[in-house]
Amino acid sequence: MSGPAVVDARGTRCPVPVIRVARASRDLPAGTTLVLLADDEAARSDVPAWARMRGHAVTLEPEGSWTRYSVLLGGGAGTTPARST
Repeated sequence: MSGPAVVDARGTRCPVPVIRVARASRDLPAGTTLVLLADDEAARSDVPAWARMRGHAVTLEPEGSWTRYSVLLGGGAGTTPARST
């Protein structure tokens, strides 16, 4: 079994990270985890807002100069804040 789909939007700016994760999620079933990698500061608010509007849950994890967004499609409207590293 393979891991979650990964969308690498590092080096892009708003609104590209949200557009890319939205496109990637279109044909995936509920319960699928989709990972977005982004270094745009706007994504820290844009991705959770998009997830809430679509009924997905998202977890943010800082990874140095970028953030890993794990989006559980159809997982509810919750957002888990970043963990301390």
